[in-house]
Amino acid sequence: MKARCLLLFVIGCLCTGLAVAAQTTTPASYFDQRGHDDVLSGGVKQIEISTPKGKFHVWTKRVGNNPKLKVLLLHGGPGATHEYFEAFDSYFPAAGIEYYYYDQLGSAYSDQPKDESLWTTDRFVDEVEQVRQALHLDKENFCLLGHSWGGVLAIEYALKYQQHLKCLVISNMMDSIPAYNAYARDVLEPAMDPKQLAEVKQMEASGHTDDPRYMAILTPMHYEQHVLRMPQAKWPDPVNRAFAHMNEQVYALMQGPSELGASGRLEHWDRSKDLHEITVPTLVIGAQYDTMDPRYMKAMAAKLPHGEFLLCPKGSHMAMYDDQPTYFSGLTRFLLAVENQPAASH
Repeated sequence: MKARCLLLFVIGCLCTGLAVAAQTTTPASYFDQRGHDDVLSGGVKQIEISTPKGKFHVWTKRVGNNPKLKVLLLHGGPGATHEYFEAFDSYFPAAGIEYYYYDQLGSAYSDQPKDESLWTTDRFVDEVEQVRQALHLDKENFCLLGHSWGGVLAIEYALKYQQHLKCLVISNMMDSIPAYNAYARDVLEPAMDPKQLAEVKQMEASGHTDDPRYMAILTPMHYEQHVLRMPQAKWPDPVNRAFAHMNEQVYALMQGPSELGASGRLEHWDRSKDLHEITVPTLVIGAQYDTMDPRYMKAMAAKLPHGEFLLCPKGSHMAMYDDQPTYFSGLTRFLLAVENQPAASH
């Protein structure tokens, strides 16, 4: 009798556990493939885009299914890859958020033409719009998330095409490169060892940033403090792959060779006086130890008519790794709050 009661008790516990698990797992509708034309390729779609230099292809990959919430991820660099966004796999599916990896032209799985005239902000904005159309995203569901350089691109896209957006996320990017350069010069650099900083500056001035000594100095002094706050030997694989696959031509041309401020084609980019024109719900994400000024980014959110600010107190430029709980809890909370809101008229 006791054995039978114990067995029934165990079975009851198992049933209860399965019921709880069923309530907390992603619903079947999230994996519903009906209506998608990318099932054969596991969500991958090569999109043909038109440019002033001809037609090329860019790579995208869909994860999940949610008619009300589709997030297109814009990676940094310029010239980095979608790979470092792979941490999103640990959070977005559980929240029921459909999302798209996307390698911009010149990056990773996308075509990599060499013509330098292609690397302009305006052409990248036009590319994002072509990708949006090909993925059938619209104001009823389309959220754009840009990180670092992707934040520049997201701001520019919103200023030109916000009639197609449901919401916007600006992650770890200020709205002014001159302001970013001033923060690096006045706040970040004075905290560094002056002799090592002088050596770094000398190598930059002489064009010797490919010298192994350059990164040997910058890695502990800057990257491990303000880009990703953990020893480089422990950096996650998606981050290492993204750095290894960086298109150096695109990066150096637009950003410049150094993370200590920008000196390329983006050097004078400034949208600080235009940010108020973005009227869709917008989340600005900053981090305490970022290369970007967190107080400045909080002020950015205040300029946006429907802006919110999320601070990652333990994070740096890649807060989706070094302050992951704060980053993803705040981000998913914002996105799910927007999900059921009706699309705004512009």
